[in-house]
Amino acid sequence: MEKKPFWNGPKKPMNSGPRPQNGRGRFDRNKKDKPEHAVNDEIRATEVRLVGDNVEEGIYPIAKALSIADAQELDLIEIAPMANPPVCRIMDYQKFQYQQRKRLKEQKAKSTKVVVKEIRFGPQTDEHDYNFKLKHVIGFLKEGSKVKSYVFFKGRSILFKEQGEVLLLRFANDLEEYGKLDQMPVLEGKRMTIMLSPKKQKDQSKKPKEPKEPKTGNEGNDDTK
Repeated sequence: MEKKPFWNGPKKPMNSGPRPQNGRGRFDRNKKDKPEHAVNDEIRATEVRLVGDNVEEGIYPIAKALSIADAQELDLIEIAPMANPPVCRIMDYQKFQYQQRKRLKEQKAKSTKVVVKEIRFGPQTDEHDYNFKLKHVIGFLKEGSKVKSYVFFKGRSILFKEQGEVLLLRFANDLEEYGKLDQMPVLEGKRMTIMLSPKKQKDQSKKPKEPKEPKTGNEGNDDTK
């Protein structure tokens, strides 16, 4: 059996390659990171305006700004590249990214998607159908949805457009407690349309204050003998 040659020389140390020298505490961008903001040596401006709590705000040469960031073991982050000069902040870039994601998440949570429900009438809708749709729209407005109500005129029924306008105005009036009329009836082609937006519902759990009894000025006087 053939024996493998035995090596008795010096062993090569592990991880002996050169380490990147980009300053102590300075952010080293990974190639996979998206370049949302220029950081440290990526900033190309010759001078920048520094803002933030940990620096004296003002305009600095880029070399001086990088030196200040190095001294604090933090990163120089370009937050407004279109300003003249660009605005930079000194802070930890990982923390900056976390704050940006958190702020974006909060903004997304606050922006509510507007839902629009459509209700169709005929120009000669009977009372039962009218009340049925009225009940449904009250539910839509209570849940915060907008409501687009329209009368569809088919064929010669366009002759009854005044009747359709009266129907829509009555509908808006019956829903006055739950929704506000965004626009008066508008005829577009074969449709006459109104748009209703939900009103903020009052807290029904709060009982109204009972009116105080008027003072007569005879309190404490007992006239009974």
